[in-house]
Amino acid sequence: MKKQKLIRITTVPISLDKLLTGQLRFMSAYYEVTAVSSEKENLEKIGKKEGVKTFHVEMSRKITPLADLLAVFRLFLFLRKEKPLIVHSHTPKAGIVGMLAARLAGVPNRLHTVAGLPLLETTGLKRKILDGVEKLTYALATKVYPNSQGLQEIIIQNNYCKATKLKVIANGSSNGIDTDFFTPTLYSDESKNILRKQLAIAETDFVFVFVGRLVKDKGLNEMIAAFELLQKTYSHAKLLLVGDYETDLDPLFPETMTVIQQNENIISVGFQYDVRPYFSIAKVLVFPSYREGFPNVVMQAGAMALPCIVSDINGCNEIIEEGINGTIIPVKNKEVLLEKMTLLMENQEWYLQLQRNSRPMITSRYDQKVVWESILAEYRNL
Repeated sequence: MKKQKLIRITTVPISLDKLLTGQLRFMSAYYEVTAVSSEKENLEKIGKKEGVKTFHVEMSRKITPLADLLAVFRLFLFLRKEKPLIVHSHTPKAGIVGMLAARLAGVPNRLHTVAGLPLLETTGLKRKILDGVEKLTYALATKVYPNSQGLQEIIIQNNYCKATKLKVIANGSSNGIDTDFFTPTLYSDESKNILRKQLAIAETDFVFVFVGRLVKDKGLNEMIAAFELLQKTYSHAKLLLVGDYETDLDPLFPETMTVIQQNENIISVGFQYDVRPYFSIAKVLVFPSYREGFPNVVMQAGAMALPCIVSDINGCNEIIEEGINGTIIPVKNKEVLLEKMTLLMENQEWYLQLQRNSRPMITSRYDQKVVWESILAEYRNL
């Protein structure tokens, strides 16, 4: 029997690779899957890795109306030719481009996953434009999947669409986590010591780690300010930054950049395809983001047995339970962040209690196979 066609769309290929790792290959056992995104060369690499077809449509994360209309037209022609059963989009720009093209092409099942709302941090005319685009995306979709309960509430509160069109799949998350891949047992003391030596980190150092884009919206300005104060008391504290800057979209304060560049106890290693080695030498994940959908990095750190300090936002406050597998702080509050970082360094009993619970809390609720099977069931119900 010939497989029905499934089209998965993201604005940039790294979202296919990082947010949906392994899911396209899993779905290809049941559907003829095509991955659609920009950056043709990177897209084709991910297509080979996942074993699926690809189709290149250039898209930008910025507001680019003319380029977006060209993307819609190109995608419309492709969808009209392919006649898929399902078009499933992720990320804001891919959402509006994908849902509009799919509607014009008469695709019966137009699904959009919401994994975060960047517009929540904007104001004025730009906010009004983005609100309008969000509402249009949801109106064009036949089903909208917030990837956390908190995000679903935000969508309802902002009147982006009717509650009847919304559904959170499984326990949240767009992809779950491969708990066999993210496990601390893969890393020996020897391998950890080699990495520590490369990064000039002593075995006795207390290492906080941040993984993600090094941008304002992730709370980097507050985190760097808190760490500077922490360091005045604890010289053996280190802060490990794993990720790239986005100076054109969401730059850090100049003073934050200066501290990162000049403070020898802040170690920045740039973007890394495999973040597990850096989790393996860390003690705590610090993730004081302003907004999220359902952050993979918090699940990854938890699976690697790290307690997490997260901000009190949707997704983060669903993965982390206060005093059980981590601690939750107010958004944009460097004072409370400093307090919690200090407490985790000083109170070893509390730290070990959080650490013991970290991995079991993830494996029991967010194993990847549970999420994939739930998405597959949703497709079949269509």
